[in-house]
Amino acid sequence: MRRQDEQVVQYIPRLRRYAHALLGDSDRAEDLVQETLARALGRLHFWRRGSDMRAWLFTIMHNQFANDCRRAQKRPDAVALDDVTTEAAAADTAELHAGLHDIEQALMLLPEAQRAALLLVSLEGLSYNESARVLGIRPGTLMSRLHRAREKLRSALNHESGKVRHIRSVK
Repeated sequence: MRRQDEQVVQYIPRLRRYAHALLGDSDRAEDLVQETLARALGRLHFWRRGSDMRAWLFTIMHNQFANDCRRAQKRPDAVALDDVTTEAAAADTAELHAGLHDIEQALMLLPEAQRAALLLVSLEGLSYNESARVLGIRPGTLMSRLHRAREKLRSALNHESGKVRHIRSVK
């Protein structure tokens, strides 16, 4: 395996984590990761040696995600019955699972641009500048999206149905 191929392979777990958080669906997340890897490996000659491989891969994934979203707007959504029952069963198993489910649901309510910004910075640990580069926006725009995303997320988690719910830290 070439050195550049090995560099791509080391980021697969991070790509999977980001895709799953972005989409909220394991199957669709795996499809997005596979498409990202296929495109990256097919276009590896475009990667500039010395530049950030991680940011380059996340840019490819973001662009693929945006393309998929545009395509999905043209056709209706379909939800498998198994997916609905699996989510419901997981939410009822324990308080922790319920809290994680609430967070995932709240994330999915965010506009795609805000969700992507929040996940790149908070989940993937990219800097503001790196995240802005991945998303193709200015750092100030990224910070604005982050602020709005955090506020909406906080509001959705704390004021659901008019009652205040506190999220406790797990150490």
